[in-house]
This record gives sequence, structure tokens and C-alpha cells, in this order.
Amino acid sequence: MDIEYRKRDHIRISLERDVSYRKTTWLEWVELIHDAAPELDPEDVDTSTTFLGRRFNAPVLIEGMTGGTGEAEKINANLAEAASTFGVPMGVGSQRAGIVRPETARTFRVVRDKAPDGFIIGNIGGSQLVEHGVEMAVKAVEMIEADALAVHLNPLQELVQPDGRPRFRGLLKTLKRLRSQLGVPIILKEIGMGISGAVAARAEDVYDAVDVAGSGGTNWTLIEMLRASETEHREKVLLAETLLEWGIPTAAALMEVRTRTRKPVIASGGLRTGLDAAKAISLGADMAGLAHPFLEPATRTAEDVLEKLRTIHRELASVMFLTGCRTVQDLKRSPVVVRGPLLEWASQRCPRHPKIYSWQKMKRSSEPLSRRQKPNRSN
Repeated sequence: MDIEYRKRDHIRISLERDVSYRKTTWLEWVELIHDAAPELDPEDVDTSTTFLGRRFNAPVLIEGMTGGTGEAEKINANLAEAASTFGVPMGVGSQRAGIVRPETARTFRVVRDKAPDGFIIGNIGGSQLVEHGVEMAVKAVEMIEADALAVHLNPLQELVQPDGRPRFRGLLKTLKRLRSQLGVPIILKEIGMGISGAVAARAEDVYDAVDVAGSGGTNWTLIEMLRASETEHREKVLLAETLLEWGIPTAAALMEVRTRTRKPVIASGGLRTGLDAAKAISLGADMAGLAHPFLEPATRTAEDVLEKLRTIHRELASVMFLTGCRTVQDLKRSPVVVRGPLLEWASQRCPRHPKIYSWQKMKRSSEPLSRRQKPNRSN
């Protein structure tokens, strides 16, 4: 199928249908602690932060969504103008379309035209790099004069996509070669199924930041299943139905990755509000990535996107005030209570996460001696 038709399908289905996971991000299992005497005023809160060497007005990233169609050009233009005005970074959707069909490159290039001084993140698929070489990444960066490049990992989407090509053997070797040649930071990201701590550790040499992109938000398996059903790819539909809820919930992926890398971590996948962003940052994220909240406003005007950004920022700043956090670093250090399945997952998969380790240590210290391991006095 033509890439442009696929991109149109993605926009159309995302806007017209409910394409969210049934499972959630698990951020609802994170409780921030209310501070009734915060010792600061709302105007004292400073949401600015540094990411990949640049200073931004908020730890918010507009995630890459689209490109390659006429409608995508308008969406990207509005996103770029709003991001530049507000002082936050933004990404574009996969640029393969603009490389394979150069006449569509303008639908990506428009972001640099609208945001000449903005921090723009390019986007190319890991499987495309394996299959076609690092030259695709170089072209993607040059197309929009990108400040960084996101390499998206989407093995499940490629499996269920009617025209997918899941090629991942040799990925890390390819990315090592790319990192030595590219000249801009590489962000390794998923698209909504999550990155585990093990993958973050195994690939740490090939990225400068990692975007966990967990499950709980837009479900690309569902989107591809709906596309496959429209084109009578029955075997793809059946596979997608079985794997419809596959993925690591965003909060779980974030906690895993945070314990396995010291590099910057972006939390994305189902984040919708400034409260979601605050919870993610309290679990160790350096940036909160959001996409879906901006898509519908971006089909209208840049001002509508800007208003959504203001709303999310107002929510984030309010949560920081209500937790007594003057800065983003304060928010990272703020106490939280982790409950339910997220606590169970973290206890098994990342018990050294600071928010879990401190809880376990405190729990052990409060246990009666009879319940703890008694010292061996036989010697």
C-alpha cells in the first residue's frame, strides 16, 4: 500500500475511532503526597528544565505524530508554531515517507520553517535502518535540520501491519554505526508497547536518551487491525486480535528503565494531563511526552495547540505547588506512594528503584525481629 494512504489512514482512524488500550498506563497507582503547608506561592514554581543540552520552559515534549500527507503538513505546522512559542521540544512522525517520496518532504520540512529556532526531533524506524542503512537517518536529519533523531522500535506494529516489514536482526550494530556518523543525539523509542529495563541497558551505548512509550494510550495494534479489516487482510486481523493488549504499561516501563540507565528518560504512552506528567517525573522521567492531546487541536490552529499546552503546563505547575516542589528536580525527589499492580511489578522487576527501595527498606526496618532473619549466633 502507498505510504501516503497509510499515513492518511492513521490520522483518520485516530481521530474517528476510540483506539486506546483497554489496559491503562498504571499511573493511577501512583499517589503524590499533598503538602498542606508548601512554604511557597504558586508564582514561585519554576517548571523550566534542561534536556539534551537545551533549556525548555517545561518538561513537556510534543511527541512525533505524522507527516507525508497534506493534512499532516497542516498538523505539523501548527504543532511546530505552538511548540516554538511555548518553548518546548517537538517531534515529527516517521520520515520514511518524505525520503521515499521526496515530493512529500515539505510536510515534514514545514516544522523547521515554522520553528527556525525550535528543538525539532526527527524520526525514522529501526527496521528501516536495518534494511536500508544509516543513510536514511542522515537524510531524515537533513530534511528538517533536526536537533535530535528518534529511532522508533515497533516490532509488533510491523508484524500486524498489512504492509509491515519486521526487520530487527542487527539493529544494535546498525545503531552503533549510526551514532558514530550522525552528529546529533539519538533517542531510542517505542511507539506504545513499552521499553523494558533490559532493553534500555542492552542498548545504552547506542542512544543519548530513551523514550519508554509504554502501553495505556493509543493502541497501534488496534489501529493496524482496523486498517487490516478494511483491506481484508484476515490473517493480520486475527494476529492483532490475539495481541491487542500486548505491552508494558507506561509507569512500569518507566520504573524499569529508570533503574537501568543514567541517561535522560522520556515518559510517554497515554499521558493526557499535567498530573500525568507530574507523576511520571516523580518516578524519574526527565521529560513527559504527549501526543494524542495535541492531535485534534492541531487539525485546527496553532493557537488551539498553544491553549492545550497552557492547560497542561498550568496543571503541572499546580501539582508542583500542591506537593511543595519549587523546581522539576524537587518533583523528581518528591515522595510518592506506589500501589496495586504497579507495586507488584516494580517489586519483582525493579526493586532497586529509589521509590520502591526506600519503601522496602522502611518496611523491613519496621518488622518485628522475629519476622526478620535472625543473626547466626552459632559461632
